[in-house]
Amino acid sequence: MTICRHDQAEPPESPPAGQEPPGEAGGAPAPPRPRAGLSRGATLLFAVASGTAVANVYAAQPLLATLGQDFGLGEGVVGAVVTVTQAGYGLGLFLLVPLGDVLDRRRLVSAQSLLLAAALAVLGTAGAAPALFAAAAAVGFLAVVTQSLVAFAAALAGPERRGRVVGQVTSGVVVGILLARTVSGLLADAAGWRAVYLVSATATLLLALALRRALPPQTGARPGRPSYPALLRSTVMLFVEEPLLRARGMLALLVFAAFSTLWSCVALPLSAPPLSLSHTAIGAFGLAGAAGALAAAPAGRLHDRGHAGRTTGVALLLLTLSWLPLALTGESLWALAAGAILLDLAVQAVHVTSQSMIYTRRPDAGGRVIGGYMIFYSAGSALGALASTSLYAAAGWPAVCLLGAAFSLLASAVWAATRERPGRRP
Repeated sequence: MTICRHDQAEPPESPPAGQEPPGEAGGAPAPPRPRAGLSRGATLLFAVASGTAVANVYAAQPLLATLGQDFGLGEGVVGAVVTVTQAGYGLGLFLLVPLGDVLDRRRLVSAQSLLLAAALAVLGTAGAAPALFAAAAAVGFLAVVTQSLVAFAAALAGPERRGRVVGQVTSGVVVGILLARTVSGLLADAAGWRAVYLVSATATLLLALALRRALPPQTGARPGRPSYPALLRSTVMLFVEEPLLRARGMLALLVFAAFSTLWSCVALPLSAPPLSLSHTAIGAFGLAGAAGALAAAPAGRLHDRGHAGRTTGVALLLLTLSWLPLALTGESLWALAAGAILLDLAVQAVHVTSQSMIYTRRPDAGGRVIGGYMIFYSAGSALGALASTSLYAAAGWPAVCLLGAAFSLLASAVWAATRERPGRRP
């Protein structure tokens, strides 16, 4: 597998004063400059590696009932396995992903992948609840290699293809999230929940070796490289100074709170009577969600053509409507499948559009803007996981669906209040 020649770091592409970048305002993209980019095979490797890494954050979701039994955790507590993993992921986004703006990304990605494989091995052999939670947090912290790969792919792609490449890699991420449940369920039924993490550790190790061979080296010491504390401060300041980053960050928080409300909790009603589904059957619903995520792949191309705002609005409407069939899960598993497809299509469309927009706004700080944006994503995922499992224990599945619909409606309100319009600067 080869990656096309990329001889120098990408120069900043910030627009001149008074000129709008392409985005929700509908402005035409600037003429593309000739430059090297990613081959199709390399883009596929980025997508597979990103999806495999992030899948580890969600593999526990269909296993919650089993983990609760093995470690003596109640329904209201076992959801914290997902929450601590997301908390670790949020810390990694802030502390690790920005390093891609100043260090050799190939070395950074390789090191993170190797450490992630080690953390997965520890999680798969945990013998007590404290070890389980600590290893889960470490897995989340290191799984942010996913976002390092997204930023790397965006940096290597030409401006005229960036939305498409980000869309393809992000599709791998979302498909990895959703298929994590299917694979996790199959492995747990066949060989126990520990096999889920031990197999993943092996796959992560093999992908680390493949990435080391395929990724192009970058300059390890870049001129004017800031100190690590200054790098972290600049991540915060980017979101203070850029309204678009704040708006898209809030959308990420709410959209992924809705996403996590479904996928962190749905295993509980499906595994309980009268349905009493197996791990494999519960995980199979991830296939329906993956179909929805793949259907949203054109969102990146729509961004490249200046339709980011319209794409976001339609996707948020679908996200809200998805909770109608989801509320019928107890009466029809087909309704659950239809709702999952709608929800994941909507989430993927908003996510790809947002990542394409924020990278285009500040390509000189790709690792920081994507890492900072994904902190909102992680916070939303943790919020949805904890709130939905606690609410399910107290009030059941209908209350969980109302919670997801509320997150979706609030996201629509944020988009309506902050979206860019012709003639108005963001």
